Parts: sequence; structure tokens; C-alpha cells
Amino acid sequence: MLNKKYISLIVILLMITALFLAGCNSADKKLTEVSVMEVTHSVFYAPQYVSISEGFFEEEGLKVEITDGKGADKTMAALLSDQIDVGFMGPEASVYVYNQGKDDYAINFAQLTQKDGSFIVAREPNPNFTFDDLKGKEVLGGRKGGMPYMTLEYVLKNNGLTPGEDVNVRTDIQYGVMAGAFAGGEGDYTTLFEPVASQMEKEGKGYVVASVGEESGYIPYTAYSAKQSYIEENPEIIQKFTNAVYKGMLWVEEHSSEEIAKSIQPHFPDADLEILTSVAERYRSIGAWAPDLVLTEEGLDRLQEVMTEAGELDTKVPYEEIVNTEFAKKAMENGSVN
Repeated sequence: MLNKKYISLIVILLMITALFLAGCNSADKKLTEVSVMEVTHSVFYAPQYVSISEGFFEEEGLKVEITDGKGADKTMAALLSDQIDVGFMGPEASVYVYNQGKDDYAINFAQLTQKDGSFIVAREPNPNFTFDDLKGKEVLGGRKGGMPYMTLEYVLKNNGLTPGEDVNVRTDIQYGVMAGAFAGGEGDYTTLFEPVASQMEKEGKGYVVASVGEESGYIPYTAYSAKQSYIEENPEIIQKFTNAVYKGMLWVEEHSSEEIAKSIQPHFPDADLEILTSVAERYRSIGAWAPDLVLTEEGLDRLQEVMTEAGELDTKVPYEEIVNTEFAKKAMENGSVN
């Protein structure tokens, strides 16, 4: 029979072995850091935040740090100067960069949203709003050359309104401060992302009357991009990143608006659950989050058509030069939510 001292020694050895194995396990699970800059912080990008909250990036062995670039121009500048690994913004930024003749330009490898995510906000509720209501009015439209402005202009023209003649679209106020400017009395209407638009409704400072995305139809509005050199040197990281994003897209597709709101709430501490649920439903209703990572040639053509009509593009960029669908297609072939 084993004496008590021997048994105690065995227990201690087992505990030491367990701690050693746990330490090895932690080392094995060391996460690869990926720095990401987003064009703005919005519920519009819910699948991205779900991928963080639900642990999908960690499942792929990645630790993702996200910062708010407050504009595609600033986000692209950070990407090109190697301040970040991945940029999340409208693909129009990569079109501009390619046409500037950069050697190591940005490649779009996965789209996240396929509609414009902004809403037209009025000073008073108007359930019978039509675009004719904008005639003779002033609209805060964001930065000239940015996607919110260009898509708004495209929608206005499709509704028979000529910016500068029928309606004054202002471009002198940065998108990030437009809500404050509007609340302070600037403009008759403004365009805003969520949850800012719903927060203004709750405070009685503005009222959503139309969805720009619903009017514009399919446009590859926001996509992930990385420098050509980074993709060539880190294809495994790009694939894992894309896999995680796709898991987030599928999760959003399969869960209720309230479940989405609960998952992303840590990323929007100033917005209550009721607002986040309403916003999630609003974006779901316009089909902003269809789980399709592939930025199509048709989509890029549509985007460049919008840019051309806005007077921001003289030469279209060949699709294959700034889009890589390899990672998106592979993620979609193999992707699933555990």
C-alpha cells in the first residue's frame, strides 16, 4: 500500500505537469496581432464587431486592434505609411491611389457591406418624404470625393435633382462632426450613419426620412484592403482574417436584431440596447449585410460609374489590378459558424 507521503508527492508532480502543459498550451495559442483602421465607427459594420465579440478572430489565431480613422483619406494614408496592416474603407480610396501611380498600392481582398449605410435626416418627422422635398434645400453631404457624398449625389440625380441647382449639397463639414453641426442649426437636412442618426431621433434633434443605400442599390461600399506587399508576405494572415470576418457575417445572418445588438453593445457603450436593436433591424431591412465577401467586377464598375458621375474619376481602374478574390472565395467555400 502506498504511504501518504508518496501519494502527496505524486499529486504534486501531477500538478506541476498540468501547469507545465497549460503553459505550453498558452504559448501554442499565442495570437498574431493585426492592426486595422476603420473609416468610421458605426453599427453599419456590425459583422466586424460580432467577429470580435464572438471570438471568431481568436479562433483563427488573430488579435485584432481596431482604431477609428475618421475618413477614408486618413485611413488610406495610414495604410500606405505602414501605420496599420489592414484598412477598412470604401474601395474608391484604392482607385484614387492606383491612379496616382503608387508602386505598392492597396488591394481590396474582402467586401463587408454592399449598400450605402447613411440615412437622410430631417429636422421634423416626415413619413411621406419624397426627394422632391429637397428642392431648394441645403443638405450636409460630407467630404467631396468620399463615398457618402458621391452616393448621395448619385441618388439625387436618379431622383431628378441636380446638386448645385435644385439642391445645395455642402461638402465643407467633415462627416464625423456633421451631426453636431446639424444639431447646431447648419443645413435643412443631413446624412448620418447609425447609431448617430437614431440617437438624434431619441433626443428630438433630427428624424430619419430616407435610406441612401435603399435608393442606390448594390455598391461595394466598404471593403478590407492591404498593401500589395503585405498580402504577398502574409497570405496566411489575410486568409485567417477573411475567414473570421465571414464567420461574423454568417452569425449576423442567422441571429435576430436583438442578438446582434447584444453582441456589439460593448463596442457602442453610449448607445442603449433598444437603439442598437432598432439600428440593426434598419440595416438588415436594406440588405446591407448579405454574407458575400466577393467584391465583384460589376460592383467595382458601378462604384466607378458613381465616381465618374460625381466628377471625381477620369480614368477607370482595371478590376484585376485592385481586387483579389482568392481569400474571399476560399473563406466562403470553407466558412461556417461553430
